[in-house]
Amino acid sequence: MLALAPAATPRAASHGFWSFLDTRLMEVGGTTITVATALSSIVIIVFTAWLAAAVRRGVRKLSERRGLGEGTSGTVGGVLYYLILMAGFGVALQTMGIDLAALFAAGAIFAIGLGFAMQNIAQNFVSGVILLTERAIKPGDVLEVEGAIVKVQQMGIRATIVRTRDGEEIIVPNSILAQSSVKNYTLQDSMYRLVAPVGVLYSSDLRRVRARLEEAARGVGWRSPNREPEVFLVEFGDNAVIYEVRIWMSDPWRERPARSELLEAIWWAFKDEGIVIAFPQLDLHLDREVVTGLRSLGGRGLG
Repeated sequence: MLALAPAATPRAASHGFWSFLDTRLMEVGGTTITVATALSSIVIIVFTAWLAAAVRRGVRKLSERRGLGEGTSGTVGGVLYYLILMAGFGVALQTMGIDLAALFAAGAIFAIGLGFAMQNIAQNFVSGVILLTERAIKPGDVLEVEGAIVKVQQMGIRATIVRTRDGEEIIVPNSILAQSSVKNYTLQDSMYRLVAPVGVLYSSDLRRVRARLEEAARGVGWRSPNREPEVFLVEFGDNAVIYEVRIWMSDPWRERPARSELLEAIWWAFKDEGIVIAFPQLDLHLDREVVTGLRSLGGRGLG
């Protein structure tokens, strides 16, 4: 007769399972990593990644409901995302029994070198958080950065994307916006004052000049109805009497086409009135001895 092997009992199977979990995989810095601690760490990391992604999606949806810009939601969501990931990674290491203090001490030299290498990235990251907190710059704002007029398209953690009036998109590091002097034409409101200098001849009737300038300024359709245009005589120049026309408008991004329209209106107003726009003139004065010498050489037309 054949002898049958005895069936494994539930207690024996359970003992084998726990023995498998206690199987040693490796040893790191005097700490033994088993199957159980490795699996626990993997579960923690997977859960942390899911939680971080869920928080970032939640921030985006909350920002949409409250009318916040994409740059704001992206920056907040990104900061929370990486903070949660770092916290989860630290918990996973502690679960495996790895001493974080010893790990940090061992990697101190590497961290210092990495810190110098990533100094600009960290600086831009911190600047992005500052811009988000202060909310001094938002998507849609019209700025003057290093002499260029730009409109903010998108704000990220490291950099901000802006568009010039020529349609060029420029990536500006957040550190430039946070540490430099930046004009924000739409910080409190979108009102912008356009200033156009105009020069006329000294022989012009200044009362007629002022009347035509005021007429041209009131005639443009883009001016703000809440503030009247202003005309000032600002200077007696070398070749002209200089006026300034100042008009408030509600969209600083349209300053260039608005200025063109205003100057054309002034041109036609002056042309209809016979007012001449000044231009540089040079007077040539010849000494009498020079004139006499030129005549002796045959220049009889001089007199």
